[in-house]
Amino acid sequence: MTNKVVHVIDAESGNLQSLRNAIEHLGFQVSFIKKGTDPALASAERLILPGVGNFGHVMDQLRKMGFVEPIKAYVASGKPFMGICVGVQALFSGSEESPDTKGLNFLDLQLKKFDDKTKTVPEIGWNKLIVPGLNKSGKTMYNLNPAARYYFVHSYAAIVDEAQISDLEKLQGWKLALAQYGEEKFLAAIAKDNIFATQFHPEKSGKAGLKVIRAFLEQEKEVSLDVLPSYLPPGNSGVELKDTRTGLTHRIIACLDVRTNDEGDLVVTKGDQYNVREKKASGGDVRNLGKPVKLAEKYYKQGADEVTFLNITSFRNSPIKDQPMLEVLRQAAKTCFVPLTVGGGIRTVVDPDGTVISALEVATLYFRAGADKVSIGSDAVKAAEEYIARGEKPTGKTPIETISEAYGNQAVVISVDPKRYYVADPAGCKYNMIKTKDKGPNGEEYCYYRVTSQGGRKVHELGAYELCQACEKLGAGEVLLNCIDRDGTNQGYDFELINQIKSAVSIPVIASSGAGKPQDFVDVFNETGADAALGAGMFHRGDYTVLDVKKYMIGHGLNVRMDE
Repeated sequence: MTNKVVHVIDAESGNLQSLRNAIEHLGFQVSFIKKGTDPALASAERLILPGVGNFGHVMDQLRKMGFVEPIKAYVASGKPFMGICVGVQALFSGSEESPDTKGLNFLDLQLKKFDDKTKTVPEIGWNKLIVPGLNKSGKTMYNLNPAARYYFVHSYAAIVDEAQISDLEKLQGWKLALAQYGEEKFLAAIAKDNIFATQFHPEKSGKAGLKVIRAFLEQEKEVSLDVLPSYLPPGNSGVELKDTRTGLTHRIIACLDVRTNDEGDLVVTKGDQYNVREKKASGGDVRNLGKPVKLAEKYYKQGADEVTFLNITSFRNSPIKDQPMLEVLRQAAKTCFVPLTVGGGIRTVVDPDGTVISALEVATLYFRAGADKVSIGSDAVKAAEEYIARGEKPTGKTPIETISEAYGNQAVVISVDPKRYYVADPAGCKYNMIKTKDKGPNGEEYCYYRVTSQGGRKVHELGAYELCQACEKLGAGEVLLNCIDRDGTNQGYDFELINQIKSAVSIPVIASSGAGKPQDFVDVFNETGADAALGAGMFHRGDYTVLDVKKYMIGHGLNVRMDE
């Protein structure tokens, strides 16, 4: 194909900026189509349907914007069509997520929710593919590589058994790539004639994902894989890697605390228990560890599985006009082809002119700038306290509820900042406690974790266990679990806290606070059920790189993603 323009359907669902960046990175131009009546849809040479979030919401948007019949007509024309995430789900007949909503019905299958009794749901992380027939033909569809890892983030999937797989392949002519999450096998990618679609996000799957997008854009429907790359670093070729219980790799997340210094510049900083200023003898300014966009790109190139920006300034008077942070996301998304999370200021605000801007609108700005997930901190505490006080009755109006309603719970992370509170008499405490190995100052054997807000400045009575349970019920899809007691100490993660929160929820939990060396990452995955581990200061100071940590983990038998 000589035309370098790629048309993308914009149904106002999720982060399209990252897809645009990936396509432009590959040397193509992007043109968005916002209405089904747009004549560009029929004349497009390549059409992509992306989508994230709720199946019913996305299908309703497609119908409302007049896309359903034009999409069917486009596919019937024989020109290349690609679906991504909910874009592949839309091709099925329906989903139990939205039982009254019909899909496009290219495949007569119902999407089902993953079983959350044996694993965390949503599936968030890097999974491998099973490509049937590859060993016989030596060719794979659209450069899908079973030796690579791809980024998945979803709760519902086309879960299939062997009979359904056989029917799709032999009777209906579909080519399939499968993935397995725990005990459940599902369709990770499908192809037939001019249709190609992936449940994973290729634009967020590093170099391996970019190769898949390029194969679609160049219409390389079959690609020979002469040598499947080894992702083991030199010196570790004989190490036997242990699969995780779910099949996902252990995620390593680089976190950047971003705030404005006294000169008004956005810098990456790090403190000890949230104090980010230098000592007065050193000037007393905000500790400056580098520029956020450059550091994010560096960590991506080192192999970070995700990058998180926590905007600890958050422009409290008017977050909606926080253009510097939005620009950080826009620029970072151009060079970091892994998921980006942003936190700080994700709440309903009133601008100085009196305009009320909802948390959903604020989140939408961040999504359109390049974020894949938003992290909610202080407002999560408020929402949980009010939810519990109402007898666990939701209002549908909290930031967690409104954002997850529109974009899916996988787009909402709650950032929890707890602090140990020792209890002398466990019988008098109404919050979930642990019997701790680290006794209190007066020999107390029990403690619970009180949550804080406002950057750790305000301590609440509410326990972290109860907070996380409430937020999961309100619609949160992931927990970023900090620990004020360990923050900046380089003493390793608080295993007791992590295991307590893992027992409270069925959504993924990210371990944070305390990492100072690679052994800390090995320990947290061996000693807890953490789904991911986050590092900050040790990376910013240059003590270790992300690659150092991953090589060390592989040397200790832990599965991680190593990009090509």
